[in-house]
Amino acid sequence: MIRTILLGPPGAGKGTQAAIIVKNNNIPHISTGDIFRENIKNGTELGKRAQEYMSKGELVPDDLVIEIATTRLLEDDCKNGFILDGFPRTVHQAEELDKFLDEHGQEISVVINLEVPDDVLMKRLTGRRVCPKCGATFHIVGMPPKKEGICDICGAELIQRPDDNEETAGNRIEVYNRETKPLIDYYEKKGKIANIDGAAALEVASAAVAEALGG
Repeated sequence: MIRTILLGPPGAGKGTQAAIIVKNNNIPHISTGDIFRENIKNGTELGKRAQEYMSKGELVPDDLVIEIATTRLLEDDCKNGFILDGFPRTVHQAEELDKFLDEHGQEISVVINLEVPDDVLMKRLTGRRVCPKCGATFHIVGMPPKKEGICDICGAELIQRPDDNEETAGNRIEVYNRETKPLIDYYEKKGKIANIDGAAALEVASAAVAEALGG
């Protein structure tokens, strides 16, 4: 059974790899970032609290993240495995996750760590464009729309997310390097880490991920 965590800085391709894993293994992709953005969109109290941090490229406090992630893991679709993306982000969160899983007779099978140089991350992040209507994602270099600035799917005008500008993107990378990289050491000591070249071609990276998952 696959219970995996995707590690990697913003722009490393975690969402892309998660989609492939979901398709091949029929397990849910749990992205705390997506959950928070949905709450922000709906104007919930959790969303308002999270937005204060996310709009600055800062990490949402541990207590909020732990609560929403572990609550999600109790849902029925997680019984046969899951992919965690964006959680845990700190060693404290990882320790709390381990406690939670142990209480439920579970454990993480492998941690996928996508490694990408900072300069590549910056190009990926600042070039991303999203459709505010249907949620489709494009990239001005890597995956441009057929018509510049227009969504291929629904025809809406594409936007740059506030947290994808150069200043905020740089801050997100800095925060990751400072706060989240210690997780790599944490899971390496447990023998759980699988380091993957996230800057490689998609099919190469995907094959390496599948092998790490035992596929």
